[in-house]
Amino acid sequence: MEAQLLKDRVAIVTGASRGLGEGIARAFAREGAAVALFSRNIARLRELERELGEGAVAFQVDVSDAGQVTQAVGEVLERFGRVEILVNNAAIAPSMPFLETPDEVRDSVIEVNIKGVWNCTKAVLPGMIAQKYGKIINISSVTGPMVSGKGVTAYSASKGAVSGFTRSLALEVAEHGINVNAICPGSFDTPMMRSLAKPRGWASEDDYIKELGKEIPLGRLGTIDEMGDLAVFLASDKSKYITGAEIVIDGGNMIQEHKG
Repeated sequence: MEAQLLKDRVAIVTGASRGLGEGIARAFAREGAAVALFSRNIARLRELERELGEGAVAFQVDVSDAGQVTQAVGEVLERFGRVEILVNNAAIAPSMPFLETPDEVRDSVIEVNIKGVWNCTKAVLPGMIAQKYGKIINISSVTGPMVSGKGVTAYSASKGAVSGFTRSLALEVAEHGINVNAICPGSFDTPMMRSLAKPRGWASEDDYIKELGKEIPLGRLGTIDEMGDLAVFLASDKSKYITGAEIVIDGGNMIQEHKG
C-alpha cells in the first residue's frame, strides 16, 4: 500500500459542502489529512463529517464574515494545534447580463469570492509563518483570468482578482516556506454548473451537462474526484518547488482554436 501523501497534515477546505470543495475534502481525508470543513450549509457538512470519519470536523462559517472565520480558525487550532493547508474554494456564480445585475448581486460575489479568500488566508497565515510551512490553494477559474462568457461579469472579475492575489501573496510568503498556488478549473459537473442550465435556456440539467461535454477534447466535464487529485498534489510535498502558479484543469478545452 502506498504511503498517504497528506498523512497527519491539518487542512481547512472552504465551501466543502458540495461540488469541488466536497471532492477536495474527500481526497484530503483519503490521503490521511485531518480536514476542517467550512461552509454555511452545516446540515450537509454534518453528513460529510460522518462519511469521512474521525479526522473530519464541520464548522458553520460564512467566509465573507471575518469574525466567523477568525473564530472557526481559532477552534481548528485549539483542536489540532496547527493548520498546514488552506483551500480557498467557497464561491458563488450568479449568471445574468451585466446591465441586469443588481449592485447587491455584484457585492455578494465580491464578499464571498474575494473577501472570503482574503479573510481565510489572513486568519491562517500567522501560524503558517510561525511554523515556516504552509500550502495555500486558491480555487480560481479559467473564467476571468483567461477566458470568459456572457452573463458572468461579476464572477469573472472576482476570479481575476483571486489569481492576482495568488501571485502577489506567493512572493510575500515564499521566504517562510509557504507555497501559494491557484487551480483554474474549466467545466466540471457540479451543483454550481448545473445551476446555470435554466438561466441559459436549458430545461434539463443533464442535457446541459452532456452538451457542454461534447465541446471538450476529452469528451466530458471534469469530476470532483479529479479536482481532488490535483489539490492533493498541490497540498503535498510533491509540489514543494511550485508557487505562484495557475494550473488549468479543463480537459484540454483552453487549447482549442475552434470548439465544436
